[in-house]
Amino acid sequence: MLRKILLPTVVVLLAWGFWISPDFKEIAAGVAIFLFGMLSLEEGFRVFSGGMLEKFLHRSTDKTYKSLGFGVIATTLMQSSSLVSVITISFLSAGMIDLCAGLGIVFGANLGTTTGAWLVAGFGLKVKISAYAMPMLVFGVLLIFQKARSLKGIGYILSGLGFLFLGIHHMKVGFESFKETIDLAAYAVSGYPGLFLFALMGLLATVVMQSSHATLVLIITALAGGQITYENALALAIGANVGTTITAILGSFGAGVQGRRLAGGHLVFNLVTGFVAIGFIHQFMVGVDSVSQALGIAANDYALKLAVFHTLFNSAGILLMVPFLKPLARGLERVMPGKEPETTKPQYLKDATLEFADTALDALRQETLHLYDEAFKIISHGIDLHRSEVLSEVPFAQILERRRTYDSIQIDIDEDYERTVKVLHGAILEYISRAQSSLPRGQGELLLDFRMAARNIVASVKDIKHLRKNLALYKVSSNQGIKEAYNGIRTLLGRVLREIALLRRIVEEEGHVAIVDLDALRLEIMQADVLRDGSLDKLIRTGSVTPEMSTSLINDSAYALSAAGHLIDMAIVVFAASESSELKAERQLVLSPDEIEDLLHATNTEGPRA
Repeated sequence: MLRKILLPTVVVLLAWGFWISPDFKEIAAGVAIFLFGMLSLEEGFRVFSGGMLEKFLHRSTDKTYKSLGFGVIATTLMQSSSLVSVITISFLSAGMIDLCAGLGIVFGANLGTTTGAWLVAGFGLKVKISAYAMPMLVFGVLLIFQKARSLKGIGYILSGLGFLFLGIHHMKVGFESFKETIDLAAYAVSGYPGLFLFALMGLLATVVMQSSHATLVLIITALAGGQITYENALALAIGANVGTTITAILGSFGAGVQGRRLAGGHLVFNLVTGFVAIGFIHQFMVGVDSVSQALGIAANDYALKLAVFHTLFNSAGILLMVPFLKPLARGLERVMPGKEPETTKPQYLKDATLEFADTALDALRQETLHLYDEAFKIISHGIDLHRSEVLSEVPFAQILERRRTYDSIQIDIDEDYERTVKVLHGAILEYISRAQSSLPRGQGELLLDFRMAARNIVASVKDIKHLRKNLALYKVSSNQGIKEAYNGIRTLLGRVLREIALLRRIVEEEGHVAIVDLDALRLEIMQADVLRDGSLDKLIRTGSVTPEMSTSLINDSAYALSAAGHLIDMAIVVFAASESSELKAERQLVLSPDEIEDLLHATNTEGPRA
């Protein structure tokens, strides 16, 4: 909402400024060029930040002084506290750093951003920087068009610096011309009312331009042109410091609770620093004079003295706030509590069931089925089928035909896995570890069987995760061959889920099912291998699929067969006889992988019967 209101307002104000003053165009163009230069500079640093910066960040924020130092150095190099804040929010949201480290970085970034004022005040206003801007732009644009990623990065950095220098030049020229039209110094307000008024103006200017650097350049150039008084310039700098938090606040809206906490901490820091700077403005001015004298800065060089002030009050803010870093982080966590993800809890693994072997094994069987039920949701949705469709008696060909026009089922397999499958799997493993000491030695093998069954369920979910990306792409492909192949994979997995559900109903009604019945299903699945049944060769031979498609199909068919095999192995354990002696007898009847391979070979060599 704020952005929707802000843009029309800025457009109207700019149009009004262009209409009333030609000199305003020069200033506005300078600001625009400066901001574009910042974007180019950020783009260039992004090229070199992939991987290296992330590792450095992780290693450099385990202590408060390290996180502060990183914020100072990174912002000094990039000349963009906004980019540093965005990177920090992304790592905070990913759990790579904690909130204290993130706050330390943005505190340091506030100090690092003062180097921009030093560069402009000490260099930008005393040298004809437009002369340096042109060569940088020429070489920068030339490198941007190169294919090498590193050369592109250097090109963006050179172009960014060129635009920054060119923007400063135009703003300087604009303010010098603007002075002849209207003298802003005549509207200066003295005392604390003036301080608060100009601080508010600096805040609004930074909100509009989304850059405290740009606001500081405006302040310094206006101060050098005699448009504002030194005291009002200090107030503008304070307001710009507070206004820079708007970028982090706007950027945190889509970053989750951790991003909002960081933006809130940034705002608290800058507000406290701003009020302290205004409250002790005269003491800071005395300090600025002392530091300026020690550094050899002339008494009337207000541009450099403004840079000194900017550095002093940000340093004071860090000294004031760092001792309260951890309490601030805890306060932000209380004010903005994170929503704990709802996790599925074990239903049958009670301590009381550990007292007897039979109850312990039954609890494990029921909890493994509970784990399978949660995995069933992920697997069915992962192959873009509703559970009700899988459990129905409608042929899959009819289901797939009917659902062609439907949208894909939205699912985050990673999130669902962490929230359900991983939790239940961990609980089962922990329960088995405790049960091993209480079960008779002969029944200990059953515990290992249930451990393997749970692992098979987890493995099947991971197979579906790998399969999901290409399946979602190719099931709606305009290439009929690849679409039918992936629909075949969906049908295969759907049939496995349906057959297991049928066997489960038989067990519930009759108390037992012959696990040898699963051999036929396993044999049918292995026959569906695209490398075995010749379907892939036919697709390639007829040119129905591209080489890339065929590679994806081979890999995804393997994932599907693996998932199906894991599910059948799970069913053998969960639906088998409860007595270990009966289970051993039944397992002797189950075909081994070698025997299944022999059957498949015999089937293929026999050929179709008349």
